[in-house]
Amino acid sequence: MSYYSPSIEKLIESFERLPSIGHKTAVRLAFHILNQSDEETHHFMDAIIQAKKNLKYCSICFNISDTDPCNICSNPNRDKTTICVVEDVRDIIAMERMHEYKGVYHVLHGSISPMNGIGPEDIKIKELLNRIHEGEVKEVILATNPRVEGEATAMYIAKLIKPFQVKVTRIAHGIPVGGDLEYTDEVTLWKAMEGRQEI
Repeated sequence: MSYYSPSIEKLIESFERLPSIGHKTAVRLAFHILNQSDEETHHFMDAIIQAKKNLKYCSICFNISDTDPCNICSNPNRDKTTICVVEDVRDIIAMERMHEYKGVYHVLHGSISPMNGIGPEDIKIKELLNRIHEGEVKEVILATNPRVEGEATAMYIAKLIKPFQVKVTRIAHGIPVGGDLEYTDEVTLWKAMEGRQEI
């Protein structure tokens, strides 16, 4: 039995469909929207509508952008000879926060996961190979996530790139700064040992 009116229930259910939003958070968000002024609500709805209408995938790297090509691919100061391969658009934002990487990106939009029915043809691997085939690329940095799927995807892509005689690197994984060894899982510890450096 629902304690809410049908309209509120529908709003709560809509929020619950969003990733990582449980029932309590959905209720909180629904009542926050209901308590906003009409002007604030219209502004919020307009922001969603405009984002859906204006955003598109960059035809080069598959980043989400208002422009095609995106502002990274069209920036003449970016090093087009280095491509950092990521699984998700949000990974670009994480990389850009460093303010150190000056190359370009390629977004796969997922990782190979046979358990979830996602094969190499379901993500943007073919498009990456087309970019490499054009001949300008000197290094491909594989920055897929350090999960089983991310590792498998990185290994698969590395094998495909080998015939192009392009340098292929993998970002290092290990113990985060401020982390404790006793709370670190075995795979992370193994990666940290594998990536150890002389000091």
